[in-house]
Amino acid sequence: MKKKLSVLLMLVLLVSSFMAGCSSKESSGEGDGGDKKISFIHWRGEDSEVFKELISRFEKENPGIKVEMTAYPSEQYQSTAQTLLRDGSTGDVFTAFPGSQFEIIKKAGLFEDLTGDDIVGNFNENLIAAGEADGKQLALPFQLVYNQPVYNKTLFKELGIEPPDDWEGFLAMNEKLKENGYTPIAFPGADIGPGQFMNSMMMNNAPDEEIFAKLMNGEAKLTDEWWVKTLTQFQELMDKGYFGADALGTKHEGAIAQVAQGKAAMLATGSYAMANIQELNPDIELGLLAPITVSADEAEYEGIHTTTFMFGVNSKSKNKEEAKKFINFLTQPENAEYYANKTGQFLTIPGVNYESEALKAAAEWSEKKTRFQPRYLIPNADVEKAVIASIQSVLGGEDPKKAAEAAQKIVDQNIK
Repeated sequence: MKKKLSVLLMLVLLVSSFMAGCSSKESSGEGDGGDKKISFIHWRGEDSEVFKELISRFEKENPGIKVEMTAYPSEQYQSTAQTLLRDGSTGDVFTAFPGSQFEIIKKAGLFEDLTGDDIVGNFNENLIAAGEADGKQLALPFQLVYNQPVYNKTLFKELGIEPPDDWEGFLAMNEKLKENGYTPIAFPGADIGPGQFMNSMMMNNAPDEEIFAKLMNGEAKLTDEWWVKTLTQFQELMDKGYFGADALGTKHEGAIAQVAQGKAAMLATGSYAMANIQELNPDIELGLLAPITVSADEAEYEGIHTTTFMFGVNSKSKNKEEAKKFINFLTQPENAEYYANKTGQFLTIPGVNYESEALKAAAEWSEKKTRFQPRYLIPNADVEKAVIASIQSVLGGEDPKKAAEAAQKIVDQNIK
């Protein structure tokens, strides 16, 4: 009897030991065969095939690591990324938008401090400030984007149009395009248009780069001239028909198609859409311009840039070293070059050779005087929504002053 009990006890201990081993293996992020499995999450679904190829290359170079990628819709990612990261099981490597999302994730303590890590040296040190906070490098911006209109160079040449350097010239250019049967500006008012176009529309109306910090501490208001003027100019473009029919119902994909088909002369979003346009129409020649909303001698800035798609390592991750290895791999010049030329994205990585004419056109803007995207300097998500909503209200027929007053009430509530 004692012998039977002894054997039974040994079996129980063996099973317990086995189960404990399974639990430890699963929680440590190990995959089949003892491989470490890391989670990579981002919002650029259109880049997934390119990332799949890079992941395949990474796994061949690092046979003990498997990468599981999930791409979420942009708007969903903006609102849910923090929740996804909380327990450390998702997003060992993740991407973040600069601005309010960066602030939310930072406050939640979900960024691993990358200060002094070797991977920081893979980036242009002048282009990673958007991922810095409190003297620490918390995230590493991978993409350099110009958030200003893309235009059909081929069409402009045919009509003898040069990008103007003042507001009167911008209006005259739009009128000429309209008279010749083109929609001057393809405006995706149903999704990203207001939040993108606002940046170049306000850059010289409020040249102070601290304007939204001042808004949040009460030194500036949306009812001041700089924002009311911006809303009034939005209204003018809408009333003159320069955004075309059904601008408020147009989504980004539809606006891209309008430019690719030669129906619209400009797209009111940014350089990141150039590859999509050329995919639909390889023969189109594209450039970038920005509306100058003041006189030429008053203009301080020529355009808008953003460093975004910021790589971060989840502070809750159990696979931090493997996560850093993956970021290091993606940001080696040869891998970054593959990503850039396959996706049409300009990057913050030195030594990248850009092949497409669209990317070369974007590269020209590195010599111009541009400012960081103002919208991403709004530190409060509710205020950001209120600012964008005031544009939508004006495009829907609201008086600019009243739209500004409604938005300022939300600012006041958030300050309190």
